[in-house]
Amino acid sequence: MRKNIVAGNWKMNLSFSEAEILIDEIVSGLEGFKAKPNVILCPPMPYIELASDLAQDGLFFSGAQNVACWNNGAYTGEVSAQMLSAMDVEYCIVGHSERRKYFKESSKDIAQKVDRLLENGIRPIFCCGEVLEDREKDKHFKVVEKQVKDALFHLTEKEMLNVVVAYEPVWAIGTGKTATSSQAQEMHAFIRSLLEKKYGKKVSDNISILYGGSCNSKNAKELFANKDVDGGLIGGASLKAEDFITIIKSF
Repeated sequence: MRKNIVAGNWKMNLSFSEAEILIDEIVSGLEGFKAKPNVILCPPMPYIELASDLAQDGLFFSGAQNVACWNNGAYTGEVSAQMLSAMDVEYCIVGHSERRKYFKESSKDIAQKVDRLLENGIRPIFCCGEVLEDREKDKHFKVVEKQVKDALFHLTEKEMLNVVVAYEPVWAIGTGKTATSSQAQEMHAFIRSLLEKKYGKKVSDNISILYGGSCNSKNAKELFANKDVDGGLIGGASLKAEDFITIIKSF
């Protein structure tokens, strides 16, 4: 049975004290809430150990926003999967559209990052999605299919079962625009069909697919009601405890 997941991607935001306060507020808001999805907090790299330490209560899992392609070596500024594992990180975002756009990450880079994470017992949250031009030219399915195949289809069935997929229509990230509920369901169902063709229905039915395009406290319930939408990768709304908790409780 696949899990419902709400992951907060804090991106490059908050001071250390603000991060500590936000985590405390989220933990307080979740105490006593039994029927919750898996909650993942992905703070900036300097705050990961803080999140990992507080995650020991079991109310949420700690996650990272990025990882190096390499195990170790002369790569100034990079952080390896082994280092993340040593800090008890359980999830890591890879292939986010911002990494693809600003840091020119290729599908080869992303596939290597997926491999390094799995080798170290960390579950990748693999992001895929189209830009507005792709959708307007009716290329969105082809773009997403290529992204999924290039980064994930070298994995075994066992490895694939440890991957979370996040569909993020790039045109809806940070713009205030959101895919309609039917658009989100259509793409999620398409992604699951790709996984079924490659790995079989048993595997595809057990992989969580999250929506990651301006999901917020007002539209989360409608989005999460879709058959193939298993939760959200939340950006801006994850920086406000009240909004994030409302999203968590939208199932």
